Amino acid sequence: MTSPARSPAHPQGWTTLEAVRALAADWDRTNGDEVFPAERVAALHEVGALAGFVDVSSPERTDALVDVLRAIGGADLSLGRVFEGHVNAAQLVSAYGDDAQRRTLESDLEAGRVYGVWNTEPQPGLSIRQDGDGRWRLQGRKSFATGAGHLDRILVTARDASGGKQLVLVRIAGETARADNSGWQVRGMRGTCSGLFDFSDMPIGPEGMIGAPDVYETEPRFSAGAWRFTAVQLGAVEALVRHLRDHLVATGKGDDAIQRARFAACLTETRSAGLWVRRAAHLAEAQATEAIPFVLMTRGIVEEAGLKTMEAAARSVGTASFFAASRIDRITRDLGLYLRQPVPDQARDRAAAAWLEEDCWGDDRWW
Repeated sequence: MTSPARSPAHPQGWTTLEAVRALAADWDRTNGDEVFPAERVAALHEVGALAGFVDVSSPERTDALVDVLRAIGGADLSLGRVFEGHVNAAQLVSAYGDDAQRRTLESDLEAGRVYGVWNTEPQPGLSIRQDGDGRWRLQGRKSFATGAGHLDRILVTARDASGGKQLVLVRIAGETARADNSGWQVRGMRGTCSGLFDFSDMPIGPEGMIGAPDVYETEPRFSAGAWRFTAVQLGAVEALVRHLRDHLVATGKGDDAIQRARFAACLTETRSAGLWVRRAAHLAEAQATEAIPFVLMTRGIVEEAGLKTMEAAARSVGTASFFAASRIDRITRDLGLYLRQPVPDQARDRAAAAWLEEDCWGDDRWW
């Protein structure tokens, strides 16, 4: 990814979280363009966010990442999706890579290179093939590939000769001709550029093989890592509540008891979701055994808060909330798509089944 204009200066001594919050507050004043947010990604690099969350094993670092994801999600959900994927990829390389791969990761992050993770694929899927000279090449494509044509390094899952699912780190900077975003015709999250990417005949070497086959789906990291996108989504719901509040105050509608009741419901749903997200984050980053059902349940809690708040905003603001220049309209369009994460009903069912199998109610670690 090329490096666009530098980010606005921020006071010396600010933490990464403080700088991100300042950037997010500025970005939240406008809708921005519905293209890949390259300048905003570069701004996150300028304030240390791209390199700052490889290790979040301490409670303090976990809290910081929760709040950075919330802030970014509240300003730009497409940017939040890109940043969350970058953090995921960096943590996977750090967790499963060897010393040399971790050193390469560190230098990449210092240089502002942007990572991502692509797992979804059209049939027959992505595979690793060996040519006649004994060299390895990738064959196949990835779909719903966030940042296709815009990222620098990508972690992909590819089937090896034995059928195992191998994590492969591929340098894709400059490979724009392989990206096809023409099919990404959606109402929201357009800036993620989540199209197709063709890896056919791309050479790879041993330095790109991250970990052993099938390590990608190691639990609880694989399922519990979903907490990160719930934090991004939560930030958007919180921003929606703020914009709804501003509308009610500016128009005097807050004097109406019905409007106040509707707003109160949004507040309670969103605040409750925030408690779930933060606890889910701490359990997941501690690799706790109970992290998976907690994170899976959190997905549904955040989804409900988002759906109820979007409906409340539409009812309270009315027609004005559907104009393209409205922040409420932009957040609603983006959030409506982002909440469609895979198998939401199955996620809640798995969580409920886990709670039924084990009595957790007397354990204060849940809260």
